[in-house]
Amino acid sequence: MERVTVLGSTGSIGVSTLDVLSRHRDTFELYAITANSSVEAILQQTLAHQPRYVVLRDESSAEQLATQLRRAGSECEVLAGEAGLCKVAAEADTVMAAIVGAAGLLPTLSAVEAGAKVLLANKESLVMAGQLFMDAVERSGSTLLPIDSEHNAIFQCMPGVHRQGLDAQGVRRILLTGSGGPFRQRSVESLASVTPDEACAHPNWSMGRKISVDSATMMNKGLELIEACWLFHCPPERIDVVVHPQSVIHSMVEYVDGSVLAQMGQPDMRTPIAHALAWPKRMESGVASLDLIVQARLDFEAPDEQRFPCLRLAREAAELGGSASASLNAANEIAVEAFLAEQLPFTAIPTLLERVMADVENVEPLTLGDVQAADLQARERARSLVREFGF
Repeated sequence: MERVTVLGSTGSIGVSTLDVLSRHRDTFELYAITANSSVEAILQQTLAHQPRYVVLRDESSAEQLATQLRRAGSECEVLAGEAGLCKVAAEADTVMAAIVGAAGLLPTLSAVEAGAKVLLANKESLVMAGQLFMDAVERSGSTLLPIDSEHNAIFQCMPGVHRQGLDAQGVRRILLTGSGGPFRQRSVESLASVTPDEACAHPNWSMGRKISVDSATMMNKGLELIEACWLFHCPPERIDVVVHPQSVIHSMVEYVDGSVLAQMGQPDMRTPIAHALAWPKRMESGVASLDLIVQARLDFEAPDEQRFPCLRLAREAAELGGSASASLNAANEIAVEAFLAEQLPFTAIPTLLERVMADVENVEPLTLGDVQAADLQARERARSLVREFGF
């Protein structure tokens, strides 16, 4: 039995992972599930799936959960804090890294350093600390499998050892697809009045509020571009973003002979989750077949950087290297948090990010402490700009 820890089990990726695991109880043992402070949600998951450990980052929430589990007669052990997260990440055979944002970096790195098979849905780990993270993968011999639908698609279209880079595999470029989010056709002038609920209404995917806002600004695609550079040892100029509204083709790879391979499927995260869990084999995911006759058409267009300036900023961060991506990610987390709290207009998000990028020094992080220092500095500058830009 393969022991699996799900970091971030109450989010959309975590819920989908538990669904896939429940279909293969003869192969996988659920070792641990974790969340930040969602007592009721993780209580229900614990009672339904019976992991050995459950971890809440928030210690008072962990105490509440432990009390409720005892009353329910559960023998599941409750752990708390970042130490608890790192423990269950390091002790599993396979770890689904699905904690959203910078909070996922240390637990994910713990899994890598322990040599686990890491299913990476926390793109921020690579955005913040790409070189340090990939060096840790190399040292430990950890197997790193991408879960974002786009990176999983690229992985499926690129056989061979991805650490060799594109030229060794005869690849000309990567085509990273994105739906364009809910504002692909909305007038640029009207974006200033966008509400949080409008930004979170993604046309194709069911996601959490933070990642939904990132999709609406296309920052999510920008972060995915940075992640792809590290995963596939690829310079940013060899990655093209393509807007594909139907989200049926999840990404493509163009080879030097002119061939273009695409991975297609329903917009359902259980497909890449099942692919990575079973890799290098295949297993049933619960996802319905793709009916191309019903689908009928697939559209593609270039991204509009006037509408989506965050995409340009992410590419610039990838080109700059150093701590630029960590600073961009930190500033974006603060900006999105402020927008969702109705403290910042939607169109101020990229303006704030650009100011932070200009104001915060770009350094070459040699240690995890350097990454965390850059992250903290960018957050502090972003918070001061929220007060300046907010309403």
